Amino acid sequence: MLSKIVRRTHLYLALALSPWILMYAVSTMAMNHRVLLREITGMEAPRFVPEREFSYDGGMPEPGNILALARGVLMAAGLDGAHGIGRPQPDGRVVIQRQDLITPRRLTYIPAERKVTVERMIYSTPQFLERFHRRRGFQHAYWLDNVWAVTVDLVIAALILWVLTGLWMWWELKVTRPLGALALAGGLAVFLWFVFNV
Repeated sequence: MLSKIVRRTHLYLALALSPWILMYAVSTMAMNHRVLLREITGMEAPRFVPEREFSYDGGMPEPGNILALARGVLMAAGLDGAHGIGRPQPDGRVVIQRQDLITPRRLTYIPAERKVTVERMIYSTPQFLERFHRRRGFQHAYWLDNVWAVTVDLVIAALILWVLTGLWMWWELKVTRPLGALALAGGLAVFLWFVFNV
């Protein structure tokens, strides 16, 4: 009975995890071959195109209100969500990077002109894959980002369970033990060699 539960768990975990494993595999390939993909696509770095401008009188940012300023600019632009903020420039301008898997945007607020410029990043598949791979949560105060982070935690737990059920099945089938031991030892040896030599 236990054996059947372990096998079914392994099978259904493999099916449920397949989109995540595929995406992380492809995105890792994109990161591993970044230079080649840049040559193929001709995109050395993320490129932005102007999307719109609007007036915003948020005042000069101070160290104590930079977070509130960024949130105000994003809300005024209708783009509230996960973001990063650059340090204010000497002229007071603040650059806000609005994170988005498909269409990241850069908002530049210039206090002296009371103006916000919104720029959209030109889509690039390699850059999209890297954003997907590096996306993490819990550091943003947005529920959707927290849901993403919880989902990633569940995927991590499922992967660990997948490994454990695989080990169980390998040990249970006596005929697979010699080759399985060789595969396990070989994989571990290569992994440890890279850990201590690269």
